[in-house]
Amino acid sequence: MNVHRDIAPSAGAAHADPRPPSAVSSGVGFAGLFGLLTAIVVGRMTGANGPVSSMLAVIACGLPMVLWTVFVDRAWKNESTGLDWSRSLKSHDETREISIAKLAGLWATWAIIAAIYCIARYYWDGQYLFAMRMLAWSAPVLFFVSIPYIFWIDRRLREPKDGAYMLGAWLMGERAGIDREKLVGHFRSWAVKGFFTAFMISIVPGNWFEVLSWTNAQITSDPVAMSRFLIGFLFLVDVAFATVGYVLTLRPLDAHIRSANPYAQGWVAALICYPPFILMSPGGPLDYSQNTADWSYWLQGAPAVMLGIYGGVLVLLTAIYSWATVAFGIRFSNLTHRGILTHGPYRWTRHPAYVSKNLFWWLATLPFIVTSGNPVDMIRNTVILGLVSGVYYWRAKTEERHLMADSAYRDYFDWMERNAPVPRLFAWATGRQSKPGEMVPTG
Repeated sequence: MNVHRDIAPSAGAAHADPRPPSAVSSGVGFAGLFGLLTAIVVGRMTGANGPVSSMLAVIACGLPMVLWTVFVDRAWKNESTGLDWSRSLKSHDETREISIAKLAGLWATWAIIAAIYCIARYYWDGQYLFAMRMLAWSAPVLFFVSIPYIFWIDRRLREPKDGAYMLGAWLMGERAGIDREKLVGHFRSWAVKGFFTAFMISIVPGNWFEVLSWTNAQITSDPVAMSRFLIGFLFLVDVAFATVGYVLTLRPLDAHIRSANPYAQGWVAALICYPPFILMSPGGPLDYSQNTADWSYWLQGAPAVMLGIYGGVLVLLTAIYSWATVAFGIRFSNLTHRGILTHGPYRWTRHPAYVSKNLFWWLATLPFIVTSGNPVDMIRNTVILGLVSGVYYWRAKTEERHLMADSAYRDYFDWMERNAPVPRLFAWATGRQSKPGEMVPTG
């Protein structure tokens, strides 16, 4: 994989054991963060806190990252894009039939996703209504833009016969030469995009409104309020970057999906964390909040310094969680491989988002303390939250199983076992030494 070198070796091992290169440079995330912060400042000044404004903020986040990727990182030159810039474009005669079949497969895929949206009425209720309107508005644009895009990119691709082509060729009556593995991979990748893109678009407006609705006086009124605002802000950063990631799966940006998780366990572990399959929602089987109260409830009357410290810890955990998404730049996506990250928080643990998210839940919920005073509730909540943490451990292991197919991830995995603090802490705690490429229960 031809990737950007963004190496910052650990102390004392800078030359002996350098960290493997990261597929994404740090600058991409900073560029997106600058664009999003600018949008937030403008939004707060103008009072533009509506759902359409939230989508403009997502564009403000994504556009600087695209420009950085193209003009600074020059990712379009990466070998991993599959594009050949060493010679002139192939002729239209050489790729025309391939492009026509690919367009047929791509449009058929979009039609299937649209049909699922229409049939599953879940998508036509609540916050999903806005997502459906946005997708319906963008559909004609995508339809017409896809024509010149596909005809152009097929003339540059070394192997233009991808999964979309296989589907289109099959629909057009071809049976010989259909690569079933590419076809299945195509459906997996678009299942991820279809499910998560709609979800992300649906939750951005709420997070945008939450951040813009705070007045300066409210934010600075007390440590608890400040903590809540900063946590809301960091969640907005997370969902904005994630939305950009699901949209921009483009080869010229080297942000395409290399593969989607082929293991059923991985899909189950991920989907039960998101609606409509979520198990952690109120009343769900993994609801750990029976008769619990927010952390500020239990610290009422505490000195402002204590409130500030406790809230600051929660903000820090949320910042790590958000940073783990920002580090992806334009490549964030669940259940997919889009390049191996080794920079940012991924130099300390392979799963910074899961570690920080679960620590946040334990500290913010305090499941072992309940307003009812009932020990049954205390035990139940603690056990259930432990199971939730177990689900995220399960997700991490299924993701690693998927990524282990790439030698770049195996190199990163081995380096982390030797150098990163969290994996080494787990190894010390369990008394187990890992062998190169061996998967062990580490962070």
